[in-house]
Parts: sequence; C-alpha cells; structure tokens
Amino acid sequence: MLHEVSFESFNERDQVQGWIYVPACEPKGIVQLVHGFGEHSRRYLHMIVAFMDAGFVVAADDHVGHGKTAIVNDRWGDWGDKGAHTMMEDEHKLAEIVREKYPGLPYFMFGHSMGSFIARDYIAKYGGELAGVTLCGTCGTFASLPETMAAIRKAVEGGKGDEVDPQFTNMLFGFMFSRIEEPVKLGNEWICHSKWVQDDHANDPFDAFTKPVNNRSMLFFCEMMDCIQGEEWAKKVPAALPIYNIGGDQDPVGSWGEGVYQTSNWLAATGHKVTTRLYTGYRHEIHNYDEIKADVEAGIINFFKKQLS
Repeated sequence: MLHEVSFESFNERDQVQGWIYVPACEPKGIVQLVHGFGEHSRRYLHMIVAFMDAGFVVAADDHVGHGKTAIVNDRWGDWGDKGAHTMMEDEHKLAEIVREKYPGLPYFMFGHSMGSFIARDYIAKYGGELAGVTLCGTCGTFASLPETMAAIRKAVEGGKGDEVDPQFTNMLFGFMFSRIEEPVKLGNEWICHSKWVQDDHANDPFDAFTKPVNNRSMLFFCEMMDCIQGEEWAKKVPAALPIYNIGGDQDPVGSWGEGVYQTSNWLAATGHKVTTRLYTGYRHEIHNYDEIKADVEAGIINFFKKQLS
C-alpha cells in the first residue's frame, strides 16, 4: 500500500511531497528515509523495497528545492527563508503524520549524505523519539566550511541571497575530485565508480543535480553542517540512542573515512553507543553499487532489528 502525502513546509511557503510505503504484513516498525543534496527520495527504491520486505513501513519525502516538491512549488534550489533547520523540521512533521497513521511502532531513521546531516540535526532535538538511526555517507569537519560560509554570508547580507554564484559550490566541494582517477565529465564522478549510476544521477529529471542552488540556501546548507560538528553537537544527542554510522573509505564527503570516524568519535566521547562500518574501495553512494548494495541494506536492517529485541 502507498500513501501520498503533502504538508506545509517549515518555510511557510512550500508544500512538501512525501510517500508512506506499507508492506503487506504486520509491520515491525517504521523507517524514515532522508535523501541527500540535489537528489530525491525515489532514487532509494531498491532500499525502500528491502526495508518493506523486512517488515518495515517506510516514509520518505522530497526536500524543499528538490524532486517533486520543487516541481509542485516551482522552486528548484530554493529552500525558502526560514533558516538552516527547515529540512529537519519538515522531517519531524512527516514523522508526526506517519505516527498518526501507524501509532505505537518503533521509529527509525536513515539519512544519506545531506540526509545524514539532517538526521544529525534531528537527533540533537528529537532523538528521544527514535529507536535508532543510521547515518550513511556523513562528514566530519570540512576544512573548506568556515571560509565558504563567511563568503556566502557576506553575499547574502549584501542583498545577493536570491542570486546563484557557482564559486561558492566550488569553494565548498572542489576538493572532492582530488582522488578521482578517471576524467571528470559529468561532475558527479565522486558519488560512485559506476558509469551507469553517474549517468542515471545526471539525467534524472527529478534530480536537482543540474539545477543551481541560490546563495541563501547554500548558506543554510553550510550553517546546517556547522551545527552538527564536534562534541557540543554530540552532547545534545540522547546517550541511549543507538547509532549505526556507515560509509565508503573512498568517499570524499567523509574525508576518505576519516570524517566518518571523526563523527563516531565525537559520539563515543560523549557516551553514545555507535557502531561504525566502512566499505573498502567504495565512494559516496555505497547503497548504489550492484555488488554491495544488498549487503549494505542487510546491515542496516539487522541494526534496526537488533533494536527491536
């Protein structure tokens, strides 16, 4: 069974588009899937089906400025003007809608890339409502973040918030191609070695990959990254919340593994139970490699099921 839902964003402007996928069995729990920057939730259909086959209701939406939400509101790459927590609060609104339809079930969250940043922001405020969270393709400290954030803030404060300046994207993400051996043709080669995944990502009409993000939204993105760093962030996360932190050791977002462990270490240092797993030789989208995606999904499902017992 599939529910399509629409609800007002925290930005008080857009209608967020979401879906609740329900297995044809007695559900064990609920998994809320949070997608990444420049993509949309239906890129995760393989994972959604795996979660359903394991007995979980799955909820997902397309963030403001992304996917069907961007199409319905005609607002590509524009998150509104309500700040860095907009997407996190939208995820909480979706969780309220899902819980109303399916009350009393253990609630889990999976976030990939920017979705893991949103999940980290979420658990610092609403972590007590979850039974467990999986972070996938997350980051530690971005060396380029402080300088980039300062430059974008200056532009926004100078009245250029609605403009698009590609230099800011290059400032923040330019380093991510430093270990790419093949010719950079599409600009997304860092996500996966597979040509087919790269092409699919680049040509998906629901992807925001080719849609520019305005300066104000880029500032919100940087501010969101900034608020989920260090032990000060980790202290806000409930110590009893089980966390599974996974990624590829050739993923530049996770600083080729170091950033993934940095995040785990912040959590471990503040008394949290965190399990970390790196997949050797793989880039950002470990869930989209044909040879390992079933293993990645099984690891997540086993982690969630462990919390049920």
